[in-house]
Amino acid sequence: MDELLIKTRDERFLEVATLGDPHGATVLFHHGTPGSKYSFSMLAPLAETGEFFLVTTSRAGYGSSDRKRGRDVADVVDDTNAVLDALGRERYLSVGWSGGGPHALACAALDAPRCRAAWSLAGVAPIDVDFDWTEGMGPENVAEFERARIGGEAHETAIAEIADALAEANEDNVIELFGGLLSNVDKDALADECARREFARAIRHAFTRGDHGYFDDDHAFMNPWGFSVNDAAAPVEIWFGDDDLMVPASHGRWLAANLPGARERYFATEGHVSLIANHLDELADSWRAHLSMVAP
Repeated sequence: MDELLIKTRDERFLEVATLGDPHGATVLFHHGTPGSKYSFSMLAPLAETGEFFLVTTSRAGYGSSDRKRGRDVADVVDDTNAVLDALGRERYLSVGWSGGGPHALACAALDAPRCRAAWSLAGVAPIDVDFDWTEGMGPENVAEFERARIGGEAHETAIAEIADALAEANEDNVIELFGGLLSNVDKDALADECARREFARAIRHAFTRGDHGYFDDDHAFMNPWGFSVNDAAAPVEIWFGDDDLMVPASHGRWLAANLPGARERYFATEGHVSLIANHLDELADSWRAHLSMVAP
């Protein structure tokens, strides 16, 4: 993995990581909430074939990336273009997991045709949907998003406390730290010590410079995204599972029904982490299919 810092158009710095053969197709990964550039370790096996060149950032405010105060989801498109320009990359696939899902969709809506296609993997829906946004989430998420909706000192204090705990994540305590947010199938996906170590590393690194990235993600999800999902101009796939306690299947179903031409990929027995861990080959096949349909 190569790591570097790049400067954005508004003079911030973003930390960037790349993995794989530069001759491969560009896949831009948007990590979850919270997360960091190390989150894309879950996709590392897909770089070994030489077909894909994986690129990711620590989103603004995470890791060593400078904060963009008050950012909305759409702001990720400018940062994405700054990163790809700095790396000399042109067209790309946009892949977002969890809180990265909306950011992948922003690229599909606002950056086509440079963005060839987008994947929302267990990604959240907009806050103004016509269903209970937190129904089916684990108790920690229900409480967090209720505080985020109200805002103010209570939310800021809680985010700081969560950040302090997660900044100490390691392979021995990370499952416990996530409490009621990991279903049994997700715990099984993290049963391997190496998988837990990489998962904890990504979470721990997110808070290198404090909790701003985490706080700003919550703010972005509780407000308009800066684009409409109806405007998605690139092909989109929506992946979700029934055993997800972080982002319930209701979010995936709504996105699949409301994004024009979206392909729904429903995995009845999968959760938030296992959705990727157990289906890497299918994800790679999906990337190949889209690449074969669109000229370089």
